Amino acid sequence: MAAGARTVNLPDTVGYSIPEEFGAFIRRARRGARDSAIVSVHCHNDLGLATANSLAGVLAGARQVECTINGIGERAGNCALEEAVMAFKTRRDLLPFETGIVTEHLNPASELLSSLIAFAPQPNKAIVGGNAFAHEAGIHQDGFLKERTTYEIMTPSRSGCPRAS
Repeated sequence: MAAGARTVNLPDTVGYSIPEEFGAFIRRARRGARDSAIVSVHCHNDLGLATANSLAGVLAGARQVECTINGIGERAGNCALEEAVMAFKTRRDLLPFETGIVTEHLNPASELLSSLIAFAPQPNKAIVGGNAFAHEAGIHQDGFLKERTTYEIMTPSRSGCPRAS
């Protein structure tokens, strides 16, 4: 930082950390960096914790998250942009951060990426998967028909899903 670095990238390159551990790591680094640099997190998804670790990093003081559309990345992937963005949008009570991302563009971006790499996200992928807003179980359908928010914490249109509510 003395040489002029403005961003410090702190990764979990093997996807091994758990959120509490990663958050503590970021807090320690943040104290060391003070206000001289932006702390950035770069989390891999080997244990399925990339988004959770990235959010823990932000709560601990990181102000940049390196992520990818659909979580596409090395090995098991990286933090999924759509998951992190929608977590910030739907949980402002605990995650009061702005991204500047137009959420209605998330699904079109996912579809564009899928067309370029020749495979779509798994059907049950959060936010952008084909079944993300599908309700098949009878109890889900009943609850959904009585009160949509019983089983949908966000509307398909808000995340850019083509099946608008």
